[in-house]
Amino acid sequence: MVVTEAVPPRLRGRLAVWLLEVRAGVYVGNVSRRVREMIWEQINMLAEEGNVVMAWATNTESGFDFVTYGSNRRMPIDLDGLRLVKFLPIDTVSDK
Repeated sequence: MVVTEAVPPRLRGRLAVWLLEVRAGVYVGNVSRRVREMIWEQINMLAEEGNVVMAWATNTESGFDFVTYGSNRRMPIDLDGLRLVKFLPIDTVSDK
């Protein structure tokens, strides 16, 4: 799953090649690790000032893992091996 905000149309088009866009900026699909890593490279090259989160099923306590790109109030943190999300104050995001 990939969720995008404020990314260029060319990235959205690129994501639609490998994933199904079920809502505006929300992409789902079942891809291999290799394809997932290639999609993440594309995101890093094309997302510009936007922000993106990519999540996938994996063999962890929570059953999934995720990575983020760009500024957002939601910051991933690791708590004893469990990935959680910490919210920053609203003004912190605009300062970045």
